Amino acid sequence: MIVRKPFLRASKVMQQRVMDAENIEILFEHNTIGLTGENGVEGALLVKRKGEADEEQVEIAIDGFFLAIGHKPNTDIFREWLDTDEVGYLKKIDGTPRTKLPGIFVAGDCADPTYRQAITAAGTGCQAAIEAERFLLAGDR
Repeated sequence: MIVRKPFLRASKVMQQRVMDAENIEILFEHNTIGLTGENGVEGALLVKRKGEADEEQVEIAIDGFFLAIGHKPNTDIFREWLDTDEVGYLKKIDGTPRTKLPGIFVAGDCADPTYRQAITAAGTGCQAAIEAERFLLAGDR
């Protein structure tokens, strides 16, 4: 688990579960700067203690990467093109994963201010994939 801060912000119960899990290593004060791999994700490039005098680049081997965005969605990069609510969640059209731009779909935490759970993110990811396939097959580009 890659954590930017020197502490976890989850509830005390969830923190303890993570700390007690033998198969979870926590890398505190690390920022991800890139992913590597030829046939999928095979590694991550990290910066330990970014901006500090002892800043250090680290590379780790991984076979998957899940990004958690915290309580404020990291969607500012899209605000020029997509509508957001007052917090920053990307707006969907009529409860679908579609946005106001044809061919652009949203899913997961960046578009879910209510549940913000992995299982619902996976479900909306599936919806977005189906919508993208329909869009491409329709040839409405």
